[in-house]
Amino acid sequence: MTGAAQPIRVLLVDDHALFRESVARVLAAQDDFRIEHCASLREAFQRLARDRFDVVLLDHDLGNERASQFLPAAREAGFEGHALIVTAWVSDTEARRLMRQGAAGIFLKQSPLDELIESIRAVAAGETRLDPAFSFIGEEAAKSGRAAPPVFNERQRRVLRFVLEGLSNKEIAWKLQISESYVKAILQSLFQKTGVRTRGQLVRVAFEQYEDEI
Repeated sequence: MTGAAQPIRVLLVDDHALFRESVARVLAAQDDFRIEHCASLREAFQRLARDRFDVVLLDHDLGNERASQFLPAAREAGFEGHALIVTAWVSDTEARRLMRQGAAGIFLKQSPLDELIESIRAVAAGETRLDPAFSFIGEEAAKSGRAAPPVFNERQRRVLRFVLEGLSNKEIAWKLQISESYVKAILQSLFQKTGVRTRGQLVRVAFEQYEDEI
């Protein structure tokens, strides 16, 4: 692959300066991350208006602001990335609301930093990451038969289109200017969402069931 792989652009929104700056410093040490951080939703929207971010790490309690205020407004403003709630605590009711609004997951601050790094990469690839304390949310959705959010995000759609064209992982990585490992992670998220195990099955299911998504 020629050229540098496209990094995962992350915006950390947290009103506690010590936590925000410390975590941003750790994340910035990852070669595949590009980190910015701010303390309020107002600042976050300003950053989103001028730059593209793949993942927003969003504290639930921002003083007078809440994460639930961010998600609908961000989508309306054209944000196409993923929001991972990173919080010390959130009620079950609020957790349900955040997931209904389209949050990519909930990560508790008590968890290790290496798990946060792994979760960011997974969320950027289109996966959902819920702390085990909130696993009941996914179980409730499955039992109730509620419709899930849109099946594929834009990056997953682009990778799937290239798969349907017969491109290899290396060729897809070159086209999108991302690493091959990132392409593999996106493919794994597509396998998970469509319930298949192989590339061939993915192509067949995409044509049969998800033509409108691509």
